Amino acid sequence: MNWTVEQEIAHKLAQMRRWLEQEGAGALRLRGVDWFAWATAGASGGHCLSAECGHAEVLVTHDAAYILTDEAEVRRLRHDEVHGPWTWQVTPWTQPQLAELREHFVQHAAGGRPVLCDRPGMFERSLPMPLREERLALLPPEQLRYRAVGRLAASAASEALRAARPEWTEQELAGACARALWARGLLTMHVMAVGAERRHHYLRAPPSSTPLGDSVVLALCARRFGLCASLCRQRRFRPAQAGVDEADAALLALEAVALDACEVGNALSMVYHALDSAYAYAGQPDAVLRQRQGGITGYQAPELAAGSCTELLLKDGMALAFHPGLPGGMVEDTFMLSAERLRNLTFDPAWPSISVQGRRRPLSLELA
Repeated sequence: MNWTVEQEIAHKLAQMRRWLEQEGAGALRLRGVDWFAWATAGASGGHCLSAECGHAEVLVTHDAAYILTDEAEVRRLRHDEVHGPWTWQVTPWTQPQLAELREHFVQHAAGGRPVLCDRPGMFERSLPMPLREERLALLPPEQLRYRAVGRLAASAASEALRAARPEWTEQELAGACARALWARGLLTMHVMAVGAERRHHYLRAPPSSTPLGDSVVLALCARRFGLCASLCRQRRFRPAQAGVDEADAALLALEAVALDACEVGNALSMVYHALDSAYAYAGQPDAVLRQRQGGITGYQAPELAAGSCTELLLKDGMALAFHPGLPGGMVEDTFMLSAERLRNLTFDPAWPSISVQGRRRPLSLELA
């Protein structure tokens, strides 16, 4: 089935109205940019990357679906972002009582019944966790958009790393990567670049003014359609050597243990414990505690981090991104658990790779 935007939104509106029935609520209010993108099939409700909430909200009742915004934003949103069967509730941004007017409208629309909210304010109820978890299994059109985001993110990382020079600073490499992401229409959520001098101390760190030296680890997270794609690549500034580097082999063997545990029906905690055991086998028994390992991703990165007690069961349609690391090296790609197998969303066919447990995994790029 080829989904249209209207069909996807209709599917989600029906889903949200089931939530209202289950909870005995009169309205569902979605404030966060993550939930706004989910409900609108990939639209952006804001233009400040650091903001948790944007300039628009979604309000769904049993018989209506609204976009709540103000006059300063409505033209852009209607023209560039939001499509589908929405009713627009627009208030003057200059009105001192803007918040009060919007709250009055929300309560009136709910008909005196409770209001569920992703980021609840006064007199609102939090959206229950089982309902929040429903968005983690992505629909076919979301998966299709995600593949496009992942492919572009991988291409941007490759472009920046192939252009890099040993005398560049970490900040210069991060800037080149950010430019490559923006040029592809991707929002830069974060770019981390760690050169030879720092990579044995920090695998994930904001870029500094330190020169790259003879090697670098580049990690990024980029967003489009509300979906976050994460990946990590490594480059060494030396002539290519025959065979697989021992450090790469050890790192990919460690990662393979985690990826092998990503099966439908397994708890997310099983992936964490698999990594914990793999680190111990690799002679790094406490490594799982020293850095975050990743988890389920999607409209946030992560949506849910893997830990010893995260008992959520993996389902078809969930996206996963793990970033295990050993001293001096790290690896990461964003995968989709689809048809009970992992599909690499950030695979770059032009990047050097090797087959590990039937999956193509990235090697360190070696160019003098």
